[in-house]
Amino acid sequence: MPSSSSSSAQQARQALADQLKEIRLAAGLTGTALAAAAGWHGVSKVSKIEHGIRPISAEDVRTWCRVCGVSPERTEELLAEQRAVAGMWVTYQRLNRAGLRQAQASVRPLFERTKLVRGYQPKLIPGLLQTPDYTTALLETVRSRQGAGHDDIPEAVTERMARQRILRQAGRRFVFLIEEPVLRHRLYDTAIMRGQLLHLRQAARLPSVSLGVIPLQADRRRVLPREAFVIFDTELVSVELVSGVLSITQPREVAMYVRDFTDLAGIAVYGNAAHDLITDALESLG
Repeated sequence: MPSSSSSSAQQARQALADQLKEIRLAAGLTGTALAAAAGWHGVSKVSKIEHGIRPISAEDVRTWCRVCGVSPERTEELLAEQRAVAGMWVTYQRLNRAGLRQAQASVRPLFERTKLVRGYQPKLIPGLLQTPDYTTALLETVRSRQGAGHDDIPEAVTERMARQRILRQAGRRFVFLIEEPVLRHRLYDTAIMRGQLLHLRQAARLPSVSLGVIPLQADRRRVLPREAFVIFDTELVSVELVSGVLSITQPREVAMYVRDFTDLAGIAVYGNAAHDLITDALESLG
């Protein structure tokens, strides 16, 4: 089962730290000697980096490599790994610091260059299939619970709605899986939920979209619910956790999410069967 916490980011940080420790030992330096040559006060910083306690900056990597006599090519490899590690884990507080519109805009290039988007949602309607009213209500909740640097919900909604144009662009494919309770959660008032379900039913008919609904009665003995995640081609998985977003790029871990998505897709229903579940949820609104 893929990690459902920031442990993957911590493991990646530790893997980089282990390489730096190997480099120090190969150079014949103690932690104290490295710290002195780097101009760092005491050995504490070296120890914290090597034990994965302290995040390592690009400047730290450059200094470490310079002191240990690492080649420019190897230094660039380590800097690339440092950039990947630094971008793996982002808290919602940090993500929303510049405002909700900026948070939405920050992922636009990723969506625009991706040809195959596969998303699984156990709680919410996927963003690309949301109505403006649903998104507005959702972002109001996000702002009150997670904080944001600016009161810019209308601008954030406009940004997310503009992103939906990729659903109609040629050469793209979108596969969405949602758990049936997503259709029935009374998150917002009846008018918002009715409009959202009607829109979802229409969006499922788009040529580029495949919508699967996992029924409550599905056999879950070998396919457990997961945290929400989106797979962008086979390069990146974005996992939505309680406190932040985890970005996974390691091929082995990406493959684990692809496997889980395939398993979840295998117990979902599509086409008329999915349409009927949406209609049932609509009728239950009264």
